[in-house]
Amino acid sequence: MPPSMTIKIAIVGTGLIGPRHGEAVLNVPEAELACVVDPNPAAQAVADKLKCPLYLSVQSMLASESKPDAALVCTPNHTHVPIAKELLEAGLHVLCEKPISVDVASAKELIECAELYDRKLLIGHHRRFNRYVIATKKHIPNLGQIVAVNGLWTLYKPAEYFDTPTEWRRSSTAGPVLINFIHDVDILQYLFGPIVRVFAEETLSQRGYPAEEGAAITLKFDNGIVGTFILSDAVASAYNFESGTGENPAIYQTGQDFYRILGSEGTLSVPDMTLWSYGGGRKSWAEAIQAKTSEVQEMRVPFELQIQHFVRVINGLEAPNCSGIEGLQAVAVCEAIKKSMREKQPVELAKA
Repeated sequence: MPPSMTIKIAIVGTGLIGPRHGEAVLNVPEAELACVVDPNPAAQAVADKLKCPLYLSVQSMLASESKPDAALVCTPNHTHVPIAKELLEAGLHVLCEKPISVDVASAKELIECAELYDRKLLIGHHRRFNRYVIATKKHIPNLGQIVAVNGLWTLYKPAEYFDTPTEWRRSSTAGPVLINFIHDVDILQYLFGPIVRVFAEETLSQRGYPAEEGAAITLKFDNGIVGTFILSDAVASAYNFESGTGENPAIYQTGQDFYRILGSEGTLSVPDMTLWSYGGGRKSWAEAIQAKTSEVQEMRVPFELQIQHFVRVINGLEAPNCSGIEGLQAVAVCEAIKKSMREKQPVELAKA
């Protein structure tokens, strides 16, 4: 495949995230938006806005003259694997929204399918392209030996979030562990390496749906780092990735910190990027500790950077930033967290 080849991309699913991916494709010169795929009547308005054809099924899209080179799977969690497999088997490269699947077993099936058909499979953990995550990874060496990390993903999802056609969000295969915390799991493993043990206590249920509403979680990393995390989608709170970074325009931006990374030489809070340290002097609780804040470089929208990367991977110019295996590792941690909530016991994860 010529390195300069423009990649035609289909968007499968036009719910909350699909249109944002469609806009990103339109803003990447190396990509072309081939079509959107969705049987929902509301999809026509999305296709009209994006100025592209609409197909009511993957089968009709694959049989058309608009058959693309690649596709983004932006459908409900439990449909990711069957839809992505159908696309891979038809010869398309796939960028699958997170989570790669709702369980480890089906994630492995999807990875094997991509290998069998020699197609690229990337997982949409787009926050690896977020400027605050990039800046955090850059600053970690300044903290010395990382000892612990503390995090929050806490906000309030309104009642309509669970209404038709997205009532699937009420199910036990949804919930904030797989929908939201999986982003943080991926970021934490991207920054600090594999998580090998978890323990989680489920929060009180206010809605009464099968989906959990949150948990208090402890994490142990393979390199000895420990972590604590509070997760809830049913509290009034300003502390979460979206509110802190302004990444999602639908969520009010507060700028409040959501991670604190504690090291032997300093502590970094994110996203304000404030480094607390003794400035090279004597380390003691009796000494003055200093705060130094770093600017975060402006960058393109993470979704656009992710599409640009997807195109470059297809053209053989870059290795995948988040492969199917890495997507599987995030699901494995989330699966362990759900098991821990059920069994009220710590859960060990197998080392990769």
